[in-house]
Amino acid sequence: MTIREAWENGRFRLTPTSPTPQLDARLLLEHILSVSHSQLVAHGNDPMPATSMAAYQALLDRAGRAEPIPYLIGHAPFFEMDLAVSPAVLIPRPETEELVTQAVMAGRHWAAPRLVEVGTGSGCIAIALARKLPQAQITAVDISPAALAIAQQNASRYAPNRITFVQGSLLEPVLGPFDLIIANLPYVATAEWTELDDGVKLFEPRLALDGGSDGLQLVRDMLRQAVGKLTDDGVVLLEVGWQQGTAVATFAQTLFPTASITLQPDFAGHERFVIVEKS
Repeated sequence: MTIREAWENGRFRLTPTSPTPQLDARLLLEHILSVSHSQLVAHGNDPMPATSMAAYQALLDRAGRAEPIPYLIGHAPFFEMDLAVSPAVLIPRPETEELVTQAVMAGRHWAAPRLVEVGTGSGCIAIALARKLPQAQITAVDISPAALAIAQQNASRYAPNRITFVQGSLLEPVLGPFDLIIANLPYVATAEWTELDDGVKLFEPRLALDGGSDGLQLVRDMLRQAVGKLTDDGVVLLEVGWQQGTAVATFAQTLFPTASITLQPDFAGHERFVIVEKS
């Protein structure tokens, strides 16, 4: 069997379970052979090594049972980066890139903004901000030591010596004040857990997804803590569930009565980003 035939075999096997079987099969094959996409195409007529074929088949079996491809290959894209991931962290989502874009626009208000990201996970948000706001002082917090290890690994590659990582719950372990507080916290309601895709509920960390009875427990807790840790002209930026924007904005207004609070849509047009501008 050639490498190209192995790729086609993988695509065929993943077609019943994956919306992108050709891409998934390619990523797994590149991982097994330790080659780039261009190398894979260029050597498509080469024989597929037997030992590599066995490993490839094993990954195809796991992918067929809904195990996410980024966990199988150990990395996932975010902006121009290729970040390490493991089941200790959420797989970065494309819509979260919009949260970073909003944070960059807000962060340019200060010459050297003090930023904190709450619930950093893989570190994707904090690292992207470190690269896009070179004068920023950035702290990243997570309750999970395993997640922080992944985040620190990614930061050492893409933003060395730019981010201070702190273990703890929400804003409790940091003093502030901060000009910008950014968070993509767990927002799945406990009752919705069984409705999630198998790849999410069976493999991604529940600690990073389950937001309590209505999905907003941690968001409310963090906003309460933010009251005393935000500068006088500071900004809070949140990514929330696609039906939660109004509820979060209403709650935030009770804590920041003079603040300007706006909702921004994601790529699908859902109001997923809550912006609290203190004044």
